[in-house]
Amino acid sequence: MALTFQISVRERRRFGNNRVRILLIEDDQIQADQLIDALVSVGHEVVHEGEGDAALRRAQKDTFDVLIVDRMLPKMDGLSIVTALREGGDQTPAIILSALGQVDDRVEGLRAGGDDYLTKPYATSELLARLDVLVKRSENTSNDTILTLGDLKLDRINHTANRAGKRIELKPREYRLLEFLMNNEGKIVTRTMLLQNVWDLNFDPQTNVVDVHMSRLRSKLDKEFDYPLLHTVRGRGYKLADLSDKSAT
Repeated sequence: MALTFQISVRERRRFGNNRVRILLIEDDQIQADQLIDALVSVGHEVVHEGEGDAALRRAQKDTFDVLIVDRMLPKMDGLSIVTALREGGDQTPAIILSALGQVDDRVEGLRAGGDDYLTKPYATSELLARLDVLVKRSENTSNDTILTLGDLKLDRINHTANRAGKRIELKPREYRLLEFLMNNEGKIVTRTMLLQNVWDLNFDPQTNVVDVHMSRLRSKLDKEFDYPLLHTVRGRGYKLADLSDKSAT
């Protein structure tokens, strides 16, 4: 099964400045070689393992920024590798690759500890984009312990939030949603981005779960205060921004 191997000059420029160290776990040597070429061509460092047990040992003794894991492997399957790492406290972001693309398959992969799930065959440009998202998410979650936006503060150690000195009671999913919005302050975040980064879903469940949670969060953030922070951008998504500041965009 061949990969789509087309990388534009624009993509090379975009991804080449964000070098990461990747453990590629793939038993198909042709696919592995193609993927290594693609990753190296945009500036990443790649270590390749073709068998599950050897890959687990390498991941446990070495340090990587991202894991790219084929699901079906000899000696130990990809989901078992990710589960074993998570149980050992290793939270290295992992993208699972698989020809198994049904909803139940993807859910199983995410519940095993995968951060993303990409069905074969796939476009290399899509894999690179998903890789970029995972790296940025990892960087965001390792930065400041206190996030601020105007009079809103989020304590990432104690998982608490307050606005204008008043405590905002958040449920776990609301906290995660607010954290993602604050990490993307001033940017439009789409429904797809929220499903991927807050609900860990790489497919649309065709429910109003995002709308319901955004409505609840908006009520808690804005209802009792002088001006709103959470804004709907019609037809595009949502944006968390302090528009009372004329310098805000």
